[in-house]
Amino acid sequence: MYSHHNVTEQVGARTRKELFLGACRNEQVERVPVWMMRQAGRYLPEYRDIRAKYSFLEVCKTPELAVEVSLQPFRRFGMDAVIVFSDILIPAEAMGMKLELTDAGPKLPDPVRGVAQVEALRMFDPERETSFLMHAIRQLCHELGPAVPVLGFAAAPWTLACYMIEGQTRDGFATAKRFLYEEPRAFSALLEKIGRVTAEYLKAQIAAGAAAVQLFDTWCGELSLRDYEKFALPATQRVIEALDGRHVPVILYSKGSHHLTAGIEKTHATVLSVDWRMSLRELRSTLGPGVALQGNVDPVILLSSPEMIQRTVRETIAELGGRGHILNLGHGILPNTPVENAHAFIEAAQTTVMRAEKPAVPAD
Repeated sequence: MYSHHNVTEQVGARTRKELFLGACRNEQVERVPVWMMRQAGRYLPEYRDIRAKYSFLEVCKTPELAVEVSLQPFRRFGMDAVIVFSDILIPAEAMGMKLELTDAGPKLPDPVRGVAQVEALRMFDPERETSFLMHAIRQLCHELGPAVPVLGFAAAPWTLACYMIEGQTRDGFATAKRFLYEEPRAFSALLEKIGRVTAEYLKAQIAAGAAAVQLFDTWCGELSLRDYEKFALPATQRVIEALDGRHVPVILYSKGSHHLTAGIEKTHATVLSVDWRMSLRELRSTLGPGVALQGNVDPVILLSSPEMIQRTVRETIAELGGRGHILNLGHGILPNTPVENAHAFIEAAQTTVMRAEKPAVPAD
């Protein structure tokens, strides 16, 4: 079992896992749990050492390597959750698409551009076609033991559809949106198929030991609220509904999505993860106390001074007063982030202790 040498497994009376799950349930916690999106990555020299020997896809598909890079940030910083190292396009390959993954970005050289290609996409058995990921999650759970949560993840249907149609990251995803407008039935069929695959893929991760799962809807902000509710929302709802009986928190990350708040609320995700453009305090006021929030420090802050990082962390935590909040960045950590600044971010969060709420004193 892995034991971090700087941060104890207990957080007051709770383990890291209990702290994380408590925050997901909107409980008042001793301190806000913290992790970072893309926390295993190029800003770490030990990750770069592995990548000098193996391709990105090799690391994803080799459980021992995926486990090693997943653990690298935890060894250094002792954050409160370990997300398994993988990529959101892995299911696209399992559905029959050719996949190329490099540090320059993902590429699907034969993109989906019509009804026939949508129909050709296959359902797959996650335990067979993506067994490497399930093995990695099981091994991570074994290494970390019951005190540290392991997180699984997948792309939300709209975001995966964007990549499958465009073939790579593009500003505005114009080809995907054109497909949506010109062939709405085919596009809906694509989203429905991706949704069914994604639900089974996440169920397999949960069965392997994931304590929570995150859906990345990175590109939903490209949609209007009307189009989000007509196309993206139903597919995301179906994924989350399919996981309901697993009793595992579902975190939904969205970027540039302030105009979609009314729609995103309808997903019924356990936790909404948002970028730095949104005020957590205002979001809590709008949504009420029923949904936990994750985020939302601008990753660029981690390129500044430790003092600025500490101040920003404390101000962000103060917005929600420690209830129903998981501290994170508003997007993935930048590759040129100094390691000491990543440490300052985690340390500032873990040393900001929340005061327990005092019970109301009854009137005489």
